[in-house]
Amino acid sequence: MEHHPAAAWLSEATTSAVQQHGAGNLLRVVLIVMVLGCVLTAWFLLRGYKQKDD
Repeated sequence: MEHHPAAAWLSEATTSAVQQHGAGNLLRVVLIVMVLGCVLTAWFLLRGYKQKDD
Protein backbone atom coordinates (compact mmCIF):
# COMPACT_ATOMS: atom_id res chain seq x y z
CA MET A 1 0.00 0.00 0.00
CA GLU A 2 1.39 3.37 -0.99
CA HIS A 3 1.54 6.22 1.47
CA HIS A 4 0.08 9.49 0.27
CA PRO A 5 0.77 12.80 2.03
CA ALA A 6 -2.94 13.61 2.20
CA ALA A 7 -3.72 10.27 3.82
CA ALA A 8 -0.91 10.77 6.35
CA TRP A 9 -2.20 14.26 7.17
CA LEU A 10 -5.75 12.96 7.63
CA SER A 11 -4.57 10.12 9.84
CA GLU A 12 -2.49 12.50 11.96
CA ALA A 13 -5.38 14.96 12.28
CA THR A 14 -7.75 12.18 13.30
CA THR A 15 -5.35 10.85 15.91
CA SER A 16 -4.78 14.35 17.26
CA ALA A 17 -8.53 15.04 17.49
CA VAL A 18 -9.19 11.80 19.34
CA GLN A 19 -6.36 12.41 21.82
CA GLN A 20 -7.33 16.01 22.54
CA HIS A 21 -11.11 15.92 22.52
CA GLY A 22 -12.12 12.28 22.78
CA ALA A 23 -14.09 10.23 20.31
CA GLY A 24 -17.30 12.25 20.75
CA ASN A 25 -16.24 15.17 18.57
CA LEU A 26 -14.82 12.88 15.90
CA LEU A 27 -18.04 10.88 15.80
CA ARG A 28 -20.05 14.11 15.57
CA VAL A 29 -18.00 15.29 12.58
CA VAL A 30 -18.27 11.92 10.85
CA LEU A 31 -22.06 11.88 11.29
CA ILE A 32 -22.45 15.44 9.97
CA VAL A 33 -20.34 14.68 6.91
CA MET A 34 -22.27 11.46 6.31
CA VAL A 35 -25.65 13.23 6.49
CA LEU A 36 -24.49 16.01 4.16
CA GLY A 37 -23.14 13.42 1.74
CA CYS A 38 -26.46 11.56 1.73
CA VAL A 39 -28.40 14.78 1.11
CA LEU A 40 -26.14 15.80 -1.77
CA THR A 41 -26.28 12.31 -3.29
CA ALA A 42 -30.08 12.25 -3.06
CA TRP A 43 -30.31 15.69 -4.66
CA PHE A 44 -27.96 14.66 -7.47
CA LEU A 45 -29.86 11.44 -8.19
CA LEU A 46 -33.37 12.88 -7.87
CA ARG A 47 -32.77 15.99 -9.97
CA GLY A 48 -32.75 13.78 -13.07
CA TYR A 49 -36.39 12.82 -12.45
CA LYS A 50 -37.64 16.40 -12.79
CA GLN A 51 -39.95 16.71 -15.82
CA LYS A 52 -39.93 19.78 -18.01
CA ASP A 53 -43.32 21.35 -18.82
CA ASP A 54 -42.70 22.53 -22.39
